[in-house]
Amino acid sequence: MNITALIDKFWEKYTSYTPSAKQIHQLFGEEITNDHIAFRTLNLPETSIEIQKEYLLKYGYAEKGQYDFEVKKLKAIHLENEDPVMPKIFLSELLLEQFSTGLQKIFQEIFKNINLKDQELFTGGRSWEIDFHTYNQLANESEYASWLYVWGFCPNHFTVSVNHLNSYQSLEEVNDLVKQNGFLLNKSGGEIKGTPEELLEQSSIVADLQKVDFSGTAHNVPSCYYEFARRYEDSNGNIYQGFIAKSADKIFESTNFKNN
Repeated sequence: MNITALIDKFWEKYTSYTPSAKQIHQLFGEEITNDHIAFRTLNLPETSIEIQKEYLLKYGYAEKGQYDFEVKKLKAIHLENEDPVMPKIFLSELLLEQFSTGLQKIFQEIFKNINLKDQELFTGGRSWEIDFHTYNQLANESEYASWLYVWGFCPNHFTVSVNHLNSYQSLEEVNDLVKQNGFLLNKSGGEIKGTPEELLEQSSIVADLQKVDFSGTAHNVPSCYYEFARRYEDSNGNIYQGFIAKSADKIFESTNFKNN
C-alpha cells in the first residue's frame, strides 16, 4: 500500500462515523487539501505514539514537533511527510500513570489480551466490549479517555487546509459557510483558536453524535469532528508547519459530551 492509498483508507474509516465531514467537504465545491490528520492512543508499550510513529516512518514521515498538555495529561508529536502535499499527522497519547488506579486498571485489563499491529493502531477501531457505567466513570476523569474507550484506534479528525482553498481566503469565511449550513462550531476558547501572530488559526465543528451499543443498551455519544486550519508565514517567509499547544488543547474539546 502506498501513502495515497493509506490516507484514502483513513478517510474512508473516518467518514463512516463522521458523516458531517463528508457533507462539509462537499460544500466547498472544490478539491480539498488536508492540513493534518489526528489520532489518539495511550502510552502502553504496545500502543504508544512511538509505536505509531515507527509504522509511519516507512511511508516517508518524520517527527517534527513535540507538545505537552499538562491539564489533560497528554503528550503529542507531529510528523511531516517527505512529500509536502501529504497531510501532517498529529499523534497524541494519554499518560496513564497520571490518572487514578481505577482508570489505569480499566485500560490495562482491556489491552492485556489484545495484540495490535501496524495499521490496526490507526484503523483497528474497538475490539472490546463496553458498558455505559464505565464510559461515564472515565468521562468524569478524562473525556479523552472515555472517547478512546468507545472508539478505539481510528482517525480522530481530518483538517481542511484553508491556505489551499480557492474560494475562501480566511477562516472566518469558512466558519460562516459551516454555520450557514447548520453545523455547530466548537466555541471553547472562541470559534477561532490562535492568531496570525502565532502563525496558526484553527476552528472545528463539535463532534457528530453517533448511536453506540453499550452491552445491549444504545446511547448517543460524540464520535469525531472536522477541523479547519489557516497557516501564516514566519519572519523568514516560510509557512509555519507546527502546532500551538494552547489552541490544540481547546480543539481536543470538540469531542467533549458537554458540547453536544
